[in-house]
Amino acid sequence: MKAYVWSDAMAPPATRRATWRRFVERHLPNVVIYLMVATLVAVVLYPYVVVTVPSGHVGVLWKRFAGGTVLDPRRLKDEGLHLIWPWDRLFLYDLRLQSFTESYNAISSDGVSLTASVVVRFRLQRDAVPVLHQAIGPNYEGVLMQPGIGSLTREVIAQYTAEQVYSTARQEIQDKIRSLVEDRLTEKMMEREGEESYRVSMRDTVILYDILVTGIELPAAIVGAINRKTEQYYIAEEYKFRIEREKRESERKRIEAEGIRDFQQTVSQGISESYLRWRGIEATLQLSQSTNSKIVVIGSGKDGLPVIFGNAELPAPPPRGEHAEREPRHQGKNHGREPHGAVGENTGSGIGMADRKDTSC
Repeated sequence: MKAYVWSDAMAPPATRRATWRRFVERHLPNVVIYLMVATLVAVVLYPYVVVTVPSGHVGVLWKRFAGGTVLDPRRLKDEGLHLIWPWDRLFLYDLRLQSFTESYNAISSDGVSLTASVVVRFRLQRDAVPVLHQAIGPNYEGVLMQPGIGSLTREVIAQYTAEQVYSTARQEIQDKIRSLVEDRLTEKMMEREGEESYRVSMRDTVILYDILVTGIELPAAIVGAINRKTEQYYIAEEYKFRIEREKRESERKRIEAEGIRDFQQTVSQGISESYLRWRGIEATLQLSQSTNSKIVVIGSGKDGLPVIFGNAELPAPPPRGEHAEREPRHQGKNHGREPHGAVGENTGSGIGMADRKDTSC
């Protein structure tokens, strides 16, 4: 234990702990104020110092006190967290596939006003992003692409009629618009002269995938006329098909008739009269053996074949009452002539003689 020599005239020496305590008590308010100010500054400057580049994007750094835009593609900020000075800025560009839809008013070759909806799909070139940022800026869609594509769309649609645009020529229009846009991008250059000079074609900044015409809006009267014309066209095609079908059917019948004619010629050459007579005798024998009632007259046919009468029904005689009523009327009208009964007897005798002749045969 260390002993201190002291007297009543002087104070005892202070310890280290007491010294720190007195220092803290004296400077603590200032330290708290400094910490609060630093925290406030950090909170305020955090969005400007700490920058996050999301997936599929790239950052172009702009330095306020070091020459502005950094044009070196190797110094682009890739995905992730980055720290920059608060007076500098980082501009983000999307490198993924992008698309925008725009409607353009156009006039067809036959003077019809229409509205075409166009979808453009594209992607930015990574190495050309710094030049694109310095020459055009983040609003490159509205400044570079939409006006140029709209002008070329109107130019292409003016080469076709409203019916072609509405129905048959849509794919051709899409291909022409894309071809013209690529040619126009190739012709236009982004240039700068100075310490960091460059000359970059517009086509090297944008990869154009396709241009799609998704919709065509025509006046209602024009649409109705086109639909009616299309309907009449298909009706005419239907009649053409019917005519062709009838021609094919007539050809089929002609071929069938020729086949029947050839068949008959072939058969007629192989069938003789004696063969037909023999087949007739066989058929007559089969009919005579049936159980049906019949009359057979032998030797009366054209070829000497029997004639067969079967199931012959004679007409029924008139009723007696009706004959009795009509008889006086006939007697009154036929004065001086033979009576009706005598005629009937002669007729009856004629029929009897015919019967006897048939029997004698």
